Amino acid sequence: MSTESFAAEAEASDAADPLAAYRDAFVGTETSLVYFDGNSLGRPPRATAERLRTFVTEEWGGRLIRGWDESWMDLPFRIGDRLGRSTLGAATGQTIIGDSTTVLLYKLLRAGLAERSAADPERVEIVVGRDDFPTDRYLVEGIAAERGARVVWVEVDTSRGVDADALRAVVGPRTAVVLLSHVSYRSGYLADAETLTRIAHDAGALVLWDLCHSAGSVPVELDAWGVDLAVGCTYKYLNGGPGSPAFAYVADRHHRTLTQPIQGWMGAADVFAMGPEYRPADGMRRFLSGTPHVLAMLAMQDTLDLIEGVGIAAIRAKSVALTEFALRVGDGILAPLGVGLASPRDPAERGGHVTLSHPAMRAVTARLWAGDVIPDYRDPHGLRIGLAPLSTSFAETLTGLVAVAEAVRAEG
Repeated sequence: MSTESFAAEAEASDAADPLAAYRDAFVGTETSLVYFDGNSLGRPPRATAERLRTFVTEEWGGRLIRGWDESWMDLPFRIGDRLGRSTLGAATGQTIIGDSTTVLLYKLLRAGLAERSAADPERVEIVVGRDDFPTDRYLVEGIAAERGARVVWVEVDTSRGVDADALRAVVGPRTAVVLLSHVSYRSGYLADAETLTRIAHDAGALVLWDLCHSAGSVPVELDAWGVDLAVGCTYKYLNGGPGSPAFAYVADRHHRTLTQPIQGWMGAADVFAMGPEYRPADGMRRFLSGTPHVLAMLAMQDTLDLIEGVGIAAIRAKSVALTEFALRVGDGILAPLGVGLASPRDPAERGGHVTLSHPAMRAVTARLWAGDVIPDYRDPHGLRIGLAPLSTSFAETLTGLVAVAEAVRAEG
């Protein structure tokens, strides 16, 4: 099929896009490179270069150790609260910026299991999706072995994710914690978080949501949904940079009952008392362990500025428009080449990325990277197209998908 009609649609969509001007706020968007991996590592905002330069020369270089007392100690809470308000639907005092996603998931999962099992020794099961991100699955298995618990797997279609029927079938009086992904890393399936949270609660379990592929891309309402715990990374749609620290949400009703397992000085009631024994702080500080990653948490503030300016609803609307356009182009120029869709068609069930399936996709990905078109590959045979609403245009999306078609032909 000719791409002329798609080119005209892309041009019209970019011209009408209320977020189009924000593309210029990101480094690299002026080049011909097509970036389809914003759901793995977001482009850096241009403002971040100046923010980091100023920090090195004025705060780190000028204030030195005084910076801790003047502002740095508060950054995990100040930035966490901004993130909670703008993207998570979380009231103040429930979100922190802390360790890596893996470490924060370990802390909250381990704490939730201990609390539920202490209240009811029969609750020894951790429920997790069979197709969740590897870190989530590996952590569940490790914690279960460490604590003598049992893993209960939710079997899922890899082109979708955990739904209500699947979860109801596995939770019960022995369930302690349910760990779920809001947006599936492989398929982009957008779970009904409110319904699944209610199902877990009806079974007497806590629920821990992995928000890595949804924070900054789709609306999240943790307080309104009654969520207990949540963790997510900040280097995808929040543009915090490679390895930027993750965030943790703990509903305030759990602050006094959960004991996190990595007891470090930063989580103590009096950080500088250096006392002989550990006493946990009140509130979210108790979920910190070591010294905050100050440099690594600075960059995400520039994206939070943008999100607060445009609103998550507008970002979600652009995300849906981009993925719908990508599906139309895929149906027109990729389906005739034998490329299938491994993501939900219904936009209400789809996050910010789509996965295309073809036996040659591993080789196709390598060919595309060599030509400055950057998607990523996920087994089985999946080419993942991540479309970051603030930095991706419709024209860029079309250019990349045309390149995918050419690479499939070349590998076919």
